[in-house]
Amino acid sequence: MLEGEGGNIAASVGFDGVVIVDDQYAPLAEKIRAALQGITDKPLRFVINTHYHFDHAGGNERFGGEATIVAHDNVRRRLMTGGWGGNGGAVKFESAPGVPTALPVVTFGATLTLYLNGEDIRAMHYPAAHTDGDSVVFFTRSNVVHMGDNFVTYGFPFVDRLAGGSVKGMIAACDGVIAQLPNNVTIIPGHGPVSSLADLQRYVDMLKAVYAAVEKEVKAGKSLQQLKDAKVLEPWKQYNGTFISSDAFIETLHDEFVGSAPAA
Repeated sequence: MLEGEGGNIAASVGFDGVVIVDDQYAPLAEKIRAALQGITDKPLRFVINTHYHFDHAGGNERFGGEATIVAHDNVRRRLMTGGWGGNGGAVKFESAPGVPTALPVVTFGATLTLYLNGEDIRAMHYPAAHTDGDSVVFFTRSNVVHMGDNFVTYGFPFVDRLAGGSVKGMIAACDGVIAQLPNNVTIIPGHGPVSSLADLQRYVDMLKAVYAAVEKEVKAGKSLQQLKDAKVLEPWKQYNGTFISSDAFIETLHDEFVGSAPAA
């Protein structure tokens, strides 16, 4: 696992070359390239994007000329068009359309497998999770899985509702992955340190608990402001973060429950 300013990078290094999962920001490409050259002299052959966000796929424009970029169909579409992302409330950003070299040249709908370095490197799409184009990548022989931003350790997760994401889908994705994993698996989160199956289970348990807590109050007729004033997520205050605060996550959950269209 390579760490930097963006999302975590997984690297499969072997006799067939190098496969990386995610490539952070474009300006970090030379540092990433140098880190890989410090490990092997084999060429970079494939880049798999877990989703379209620029802290995970921004390096595509630098690596697209030397490696094959692979992603879900919706990742190519969002990179091609650009547009607004966010939770529909306080969290909002705009992405510019990607240059041609940044676009995936191999896309898939449900699953895709690369057979390199003695691995079955399997990318599996989980719909309407962190975004509408999320892939979780399984390194089956090494017993490693890269979760993308469906699992992060910085606190409450960012759910990009403007890009088709949902908390319900994120929970379903995590449950779907957990059902496939042995106890001794190594888990790479989208952001944060290498984690265990127990870490992932605690995270999804938290998501389920806060989902149920906010749903209960919304069904009781509480408004968004009332939920914030009542500090409905105070029992999980340890997850309150500088990126996704408790109030921002309340916005995400409330708007998902009431079915409001996220505002661009």
